[in-house]
Amino acid sequence: MLISIVYDSGFGHTARLAEAVAEGAHRHPGAEAKLVSVRNSHSPWDVLEASDAIIFGSPTYNGMFSAKLKQFFEDATKPVWHDLKWRNKVAAGFTNSGAHSGDKLNALISMALIAAQHGMIWVGLDLKPGNSSSTGSNAELNRLGSWLGAMAQANVDEGPDVAPPGSDLQTAAYLGERVAQIAARLKADQG
Repeated sequence: MLISIVYDSGFGHTARLAEAVAEGAHRHPGAEAKLVSVRNSHSPWDVLEASDAIIFGSPTYNGMFSAKLKQFFEDATKPVWHDLKWRNKVAAGFTNSGAHSGDKLNALISMALIAAQHGMIWVGLDLKPGNSSSTGSNAELNRLGSWLGAMAQANVDEGPDVAPPGSDLQTAAYLGERVAQIAARLKADQG
């Protein structure tokens, strides 16, 4: 079973999240994860077409995913959309910004909408919000409280070797594993 992680990363923080998503997908028996950076001039369409799931990731800039990911969606996926080649593939998303909110939800909603236009099946997090009580901590999964996808926050004055924090990376890994589980279940039902 193939899980592709299509992502953009301006400063390396979102690339760390992509790696965590791949690590989580690998936890599921029989799952292979493939990282696909949209900054490469060539998209591996054969890999994406063969994928059982595609997880999209991007930094959130000004409340939206990056221009590079937008270019990938608008220009590169037209032939795929025209024939609905991604119909019934599992989809999910993750994003990162310097601010705790940073309007990351809008970036995830936009990714989910594009996945819906491709006929994909969106998978969100099935985690309650972490750090939402007086006894909670920033070390909890889903500390930013998202259901639509994995959100992370990386301090703008820290490099990707330090940020985002471990709990955000663990949440991204959880998303990767969840997508692999759902994709395997759908594949078994079809087979």
